[in-house]
Amino acid sequence: MVHPMPTFGSFALLLAFCLCCYTLLAGGLALFASARGLVLRVSPERLSETARRAGVASFVAVACAAFALVWASYTNDFSVEYIREHTNIALHPAYKFSALWSGQEGSLLLWAFLLAAYGFVLRLRHREDPGLFAYASTILAAPQVFFLALLNFAAEPFSLVRGAIPADGNGLNPLLQYPEMIIHPPMLYLGYVGFSVPFAFALGALMMRYPGEKWIRITRRWTLVTWLFLTVGISLGMHWAFAVLGWGGYWGRDPVENASFLPWLTATAFLHSVMMQEKRGMMKKWNVWLIFLTFMLTILGTLLTRSGIVSSVHAFAQSSIGNWFTTFLCITFAVCLFTYFKQSKHLTTEHKLQSIVSRESSFLFNNLVLLVACFTVLFGTLFPVLSEYVQGSKVTMGAPFFNRVAVPIGLFLLLLTGVGPLLAWRATSLRSIRRNFILPCTAIVGSAVILMVSGLRPWSAPPEDLEAQLYALVCFSIGAGVTVAILAEFLRGAHVVQVQTGKSLPVAAWALTMRNNRRYGGYLVHVGIVALFAGLAGGAFNQSKEMEMSYGDSISIGNYKLVCQSYTQDSNANYDTDFALLDVYRGNKKITQMAPEKRFYLASQTTSTIVAIHSTPLRDLYVTFMGRNLDTNRPILKFYLNPLVSWIWVGVAVVFAGTVLAILPGMGPLLKDRTTPILPVS
Repeated sequence: MVHPMPTFGSFALLLAFCLCCYTLLAGGLALFASARGLVLRVSPERLSETARRAGVASFVAVACAAFALVWASYTNDFSVEYIREHTNIALHPAYKFSALWSGQEGSLLLWAFLLAAYGFVLRLRHREDPGLFAYASTILAAPQVFFLALLNFAAEPFSLVRGAIPADGNGLNPLLQYPEMIIHPPMLYLGYVGFSVPFAFALGALMMRYPGEKWIRITRRWTLVTWLFLTVGISLGMHWAFAVLGWGGYWGRDPVENASFLPWLTATAFLHSVMMQEKRGMMKKWNVWLIFLTFMLTILGTLLTRSGIVSSVHAFAQSSIGNWFTTFLCITFAVCLFTYFKQSKHLTTEHKLQSIVSRESSFLFNNLVLLVACFTVLFGTLFPVLSEYVQGSKVTMGAPFFNRVAVPIGLFLLLLTGVGPLLAWRATSLRSIRRNFILPCTAIVGSAVILMVSGLRPWSAPPEDLEAQLYALVCFSIGAGVTVAILAEFLRGAHVVQVQTGKSLPVAAWALTMRNNRRYGGYLVHVGIVALFAGLAGGAFNQSKEMEMSYGDSISIGNYKLVCQSYTQDSNANYDTDFALLDVYRGNKKITQMAPEKRFYLASQTTSTIVAIHSTPLRDLYVTFMGRNLDTNRPILKFYLNPLVSWIWVGVAVVFAGTVLAILPGMGPLLKDRTTPILPVS
């Protein structure tokens, strides 16, 4: 029997693979011939152009394959093994689309599609710098060939069901049947996949000994956009874990969570240190390796997700394709190492560090701390694998290890976000230090005193909470100092503009921001990081209770009282649900009603938790339906009171706004007829 759409999808993938192979081989031959002055039957320029067009066409082919899989999902084509495994007839239409990335093969197809889309945009913009873009296009074709080889020969998304075609499928994983999971994986993948582009430019610039820092300026927006996608993807994953998994938290230091965080750390270091290369011609070797590491960590994260090396609620089933990723990772590292040693003289630093008290040194320390954090997370994630290899049994690094090591590193990073903007380039005078640091230091000490007077006294906490509350006190105090430092620096610059233009302070502040949007967008990102850290520090004061409840039973947690009004069951074509209805009081006033659920999905025969959350700026009330007591048939509910969780999501929103501001092109001067330059104060 002929299956038109699966056959079409398989053909499109094979065509895309052939086109990308041509892009890689023809593009590589054209670059080699051009560099060595070889004479070919076809000119290198003509050959390079055909390779570029083949790369553009590969995007169309991969898009057709992705469309074919989505079409099979919406038409309930259970002749396709992937569709049978991950959808069913009663599945909500929105989740039929998200089935594209719910399994191993589909998620690889999504990766290939996004990589082809990035390549499509890159190849259309080739006229900006034909030489550099030709190198980047050819290098980008290499990971495209790798992923398309996987899809054609190892993880085929259009494999057909053997035997009789079933009447219905097994259904989508219940954990994925949540609105955020429609956008979380694509966002995360846009970040992961997008780092292939700056990697291709960096490796290409090194291969061709590209002069100056132009490749960094070309790729800055690529890197910022990709970093933003990854940031949003990680944050959506945190919120999904908080709202769905039902354990009262948002970051469990799961190996796959850590794997997504690793490239974020190195990319953040890269975004900071490239400013030193642009302004001072420094850290060229460092920057090249930072972007190399970022790309390789995305491949490593994908290896951890798909190989079964580590156990995770987020990971796909164990499979043999881990060997493919290991081989590709080793080849990538070898190519980067060879190119670096061959061209290392091209990366000679133009200037040296002149003073330990300077903005350059703050960037250097920031980079070192981020890399230490990356190594710590990587070591803790891979320790079970290493321990099994050495002693034959897996030893898992739990939350205590990560808290003990990562929290001090995080606090030091938070401090550096406030110190950096207060230091001048090259060297900072003692007078400038006194002038710039007095307000932030006063804010740190003052906020610590106010918090302790208000009741935050770690030494009075239970022994098991003492360390966490002490870290929270330090975090809140440093956060206040960083916020004051950034605000003072911004107002100082706005005042200079006000004096030079004669405009009001708000207009001057707007002009300063738009003329230096990259700088002040970065400051806004730092403010968002402060808010995010404050939300994380609130976890030191979490409370939880558990209770079996009947009609009219009540429980108090914090300043809330919850009264059970009813508990019942319901069902639809997709799942059966078990839920409780609770009235929530603060004092004697009813403020809301909450309905935690536990669902049983019929197609997959698995359960999922739907958490009830009442959120305020100061705390989140969080209720989980744990199940029923089999003897009494009454629900068992778990209650959490988590302070400041909302600050995490607000912080992420501010980071998003700051990054968008930094990406936007700057505006012209406020007064075009004025000859006096408008300059910020360092």
